[in-house]
Amino acid sequence: MCAKLFPMSKDYTQANIEVLEGLEPVRVRPGMYIGSTDTRGLHHLAKEVIDNSVDEAMAGFCNKIVITINEDNSVIVSDNGRGIPVGVKEGYGVSALELVMTKLHAGGKFNGGGYKISGGLHGVGASVVNALSELCRVEVITDGHLYHQEYKRGKKQYDVKKDKLSNTKFEDESISSKEKGTTVYFKPDPQIFETLVYDFKTIKSQIKTFAYLTSGLKFKLIDKRTDIIESYYFEGGLKALVASANRSKKSIHDNIFYTNKSKNDMEVEIAFQYTDSFNTNELSFANNIKTPDGGTHLTGFRSALTRVINDYGKANNLFKETDKPMGSDTLEGLTAAVSIKIPSGMLQFEGQTKSKLGTAEAKNVVEAVAKEALDEFFEENPRDANYIIDKVVLAARARNAARAAREAVVRKSALEGSGLPGKLADCRTKDPHRAEIFIVEGDSAGGTAKKARDSEFQAILPLFGKPLNTERARLDQVVKNEKFRYLIQALGTGIGEFFEIKNARYHKIIIMADADVDGSHIRTLYLTFMFRHLRPVIEAGLLYAAVPPLYKATFGKQRKYLLDDSEKDKFEKEMRKTGKKYMISRFKGLGEMDFEDLRDTTMDPEKRLLKQITIDDAEEADKVFDMLMGQESAPRKIFIQANASQAELDL
Repeated sequence: MCAKLFPMSKDYTQANIEVLEGLEPVRVRPGMYIGSTDTRGLHHLAKEVIDNSVDEAMAGFCNKIVITINEDNSVIVSDNGRGIPVGVKEGYGVSALELVMTKLHAGGKFNGGGYKISGGLHGVGASVVNALSELCRVEVITDGHLYHQEYKRGKKQYDVKKDKLSNTKFEDESISSKEKGTTVYFKPDPQIFETLVYDFKTIKSQIKTFAYLTSGLKFKLIDKRTDIIESYYFEGGLKALVASANRSKKSIHDNIFYTNKSKNDMEVEIAFQYTDSFNTNELSFANNIKTPDGGTHLTGFRSALTRVINDYGKANNLFKETDKPMGSDTLEGLTAAVSIKIPSGMLQFEGQTKSKLGTAEAKNVVEAVAKEALDEFFEENPRDANYIIDKVVLAARARNAARAAREAVVRKSALEGSGLPGKLADCRTKDPHRAEIFIVEGDSAGGTAKKARDSEFQAILPLFGKPLNTERARLDQVVKNEKFRYLIQALGTGIGEFFEIKNARYHKIIIMADADVDGSHIRTLYLTFMFRHLRPVIEAGLLYAAVPPLYKATFGKQRKYLLDDSEKDKFEKEMRKTGKKYMISRFKGLGEMDFEDLRDTTMDPEKRLLKQITIDDAEEADKVFDMLMGQESAPRKIFIQANASQAELDL
């Protein structure tokens, strides 16, 4: 059977070996170079080009970058840096510009010759963008002349041309009036990407972070699709970043800790401030690359912070030995930003995605710089030091007091198999890859869902009423809450120090709430809990939200489900044209649906609509949850006023 379906030669010889030339490997396997061909990969193209301009700024040769999103979703990135070299490269017989754009692993970031510090390691950024673009053009202004070359799907259309400055295709204030600079235009290839639409907020977030990290660098972002123009420039560096992150939070000390020092050819910049929150917000960067999984630099900072807090507290009799803080205690309520700039030859990451710094020397350097600066900060600001230590000691006491209760609740119920919650209608399959659980608000809706489910792989957990707002709840409060205790038991992952993602009993965890304001609130409360206490579940792609319809239309013997008011209006217009009689009924809630409606609209994998919950920007998500669910009401009021016109009222 296999031989008929997939005929192949019995022989395996040199004739079977294929050689992909030039940029062909990138087009054949784009995921190897940009991660994916969905919206993440699309935005990665823009980031690669912006990164190159930022590297010029880090090297001290660029102070302005302009990014333009055109109406057709092509992108232009201009900088006033040195410009890509245009001379003929010895031994290759072509311009260095052509090599950079058409050859993998060609660039000035390998041995520190062109860049002592850069985010690029492999010299593939520009050429990968070129390979995956339907059309690409590079313009370099240097020595009073314009040099340019165009490419289609990675293939050059002509040799590098020397031209008059007046012949530039892209008028841009960042370089048009200068004697040097680079402009890259690229249009993503529809043959490669699943979507071609750039998200303004995503690019805005990227360049705002770069502006915080690179002193003296100004960004201008132009969106010609909406005529939006925004500029970003921050004098305060990471200090301004921490202040921005804590804008909607209540800080417990006035002065933001800040230091920026060089040691062993590495530049270390650190800022932090404690708030009255229970949550931790750590932002770390290596050579301006965000490292969401931390790494050696973050480990060095944490080690110094714990050591200095313990030394200062002990020396000033600020806590008893039984209250001695652990590393985890020093993180409660902390908003910290740690950035290190490392010579390119020493820069190492763990994994292809550059999400975790692996340079061993970085730990000792950051720890030494942080300790020296922290000692000085605590001595010069004793009032702030006392507030910080009071906060940390309270966390230590809460940890000690709650440990027994947490072990009793969590270990017994979640890890020692003391039985699943009685409310759970479990599925028959024991394969977590197939199994899915619906978290349903209310016993009535839960009863309907049990009738509508496929009990082979679908489990139902009905939880009545609104759950606890966990934005300002410690872990011991969470595990004592009945709803969350049932949920933790059902999921099987445990929580806190007992959490293990590998123990998840279901690989689809689906929040199913009514399609109204109350349902949205309940869904948000569960999302808050998952983000604050079970974030790895979201990061693993296991969390979803069901999308039940708001209306059902019947006409003749037919029926049609309508998600929202816009679908209802569209349906009514269509029916008025046909002249057919119809009736539209509104679902008051999941419990009002019969089981056939619920099965066909919300539970049947062949017919339903599910929204996967993802975290594209953890920093932004932290701000949103803090604003919507936190103690401070002023930021929430401002948000409501600014977005009132977009609200869908449930009248």
